[in-house]
Amino acid sequence: MGEGRKVGKKSKIQGTEEEIRLGFVVSEFHRDITYQMEILGREHAAFLGAKVVRTFYVPGVFDMPLAVKRLLEQKSQGKEVDAVVTLGCVIEGATEHDEVIATHATRKIMDLSLEYGKPVALGVSGPGMTRQEAQERVDYAKRAVEAAVKMVKRLRNLAEEVEESEESEEA
Repeated sequence: MGEGRKVGKKSKIQGTEEEIRLGFVVSEFHRDITYQMEILGREHAAFLGAKVVRTFYVPGVFDMPLAVKRLLEQKSQGKEVDAVVTLGCVIEGATEHDEVIATHATRKIMDLSLEYGKPVALGVSGPGMTRQEAQERVDYAKRAVEAAVKMVKRLRNLAEEVEESEESEEA
C-alpha cells in the first residue's frame, strides 16, 4: 500500500480500502447550478467512502486547468489529492464561444491528468445546452466523482499487480 496514506472505510466500488482523497475544482459561473453539482458530488463522494480534502473555486470553466494543476502539484501531508473532480457547466450563447471554452478546457484538463499521472474527472456539462438542460444535468457531478474514485482504485490495483509481478520475478 502507498506510503503516507490512511486506511479508510471500504467503498461500494470494488478495490482497495485505502482512503481516496479528492480535490474539487468548481466553477462559480452559473453558481446556482454548480452549487447543486458540488453538493451532489460531495454526497456521492461520502457514499463511496472518498473524502473531499480540497476545494478550489474558479471564475469559470476556462479557468479550471490552472486550478487543477495546482491541486495536482500539492505534495504536503494532508493536502495531496489522489484525483481531481471538475464541476461546471457551459451554456450555449449567441456565438460559438461555449464550444471553444469547453473544447479547450477539456483538452487541457485531460493533458494535466496524463502529465501528473492522476485522474482528473470531467464533471462539466455542455456545450450546446440551454440553462434548463444544464439544470437537468447536475447529476454529472455524481458521474465525475464515481469516475475519479474508480480510476484511483483501478490505478492502485494495477500498481499492486505490477509490484507483485516484479517481486515474483525476482524470487
